[in-house]
Amino acid sequence: MSAGTVTTSTAPTSADRLRQVGVTLAEVFCVVGTLVGVGVIGTRVEESSGGALAADATLVAPAGPAFSIWTPIYLGLLGYTVWQWLPQQAAEPRHRAIGWLVAASMVLNAGWLLVTQQGWLWASVVVIIALALTLGLLVRRLQEHPSYGHAESVLVDGTFGLYLGWVSVATVANVTTTLIESGVDPGGVVAEALAVVVLAVAAGLGVLYARRFGGRWAVAVAMAWGLAWIGWGRLADEPASTLVGGAALVAAVVVLAAPARVRPRLDA
Repeated sequence: MSAGTVTTSTAPTSADRLRQVGVTLAEVFCVVGTLVGVGVIGTRVEESSGGALAADATLVAPAGPAFSIWTPIYLGLLGYTVWQWLPQQAAEPRHRAIGWLVAASMVLNAGWLLVTQQGWLWASVVVIIALALTLGLLVRRLQEHPSYGHAESVLVDGTFGLYLGWVSVATVANVTTTLIESGVDPGGVVAEALAVVVLAVAAGLGVLYARRFGGRWAVAVAMAWGLAWIGWGRLADEPASTLVGGAALVAAVVVLAAPARVRPRLDA
């Protein structure tokens, strides 16, 4: 099916309706978890877990403004929940392929926010890795079932591309924080060198995504956004490190350049 082809949907089945309800309930749970995470009915993420997840907690923690990317992601998740209920969308193969993964991602998202409220950092690592893997599989399925309209490309592919890209950077920061809180903190130059290695791994992951997922810009933009804010945090705030800040900015450029190199080859 090409990106410009409109398909004829079959009548929705009971399984389609169950999936739609499942996505909707997961969205409600995600909203509740978000209200907890932003401090409306709980403690803000940066203040939970003893401040271990704050923007200045580690060398690879993104600066505060980076987290504004959650606004388009959460709006996109809400939009998808409504979109999948449209009559012409209910039985689409694309939604059948990703619907339950969307629901799982929202449950895991809320679950991460809830476990960090309890200070369970190792549990948060398990949850965020599961979330990243779920989103990776979801975007892979989007690749296997191309969009047939611009609106869907923006809403669905854009949302889940941003989601995967940001969560990938957040996973790196989460794992690093948990290791440090567990006593694995060499400090000094060694800590800076290890941070650079971690950023290199993140950049490599961005290149891998570009190759595996057809050079999706949304994924690259979200990763570059997170990496750039890590760079800004190290250059303009504490803990300060010119080496790590520079490495993060280089990693952001590498991640952004990857789709630009991959897409012309795919279009040729």
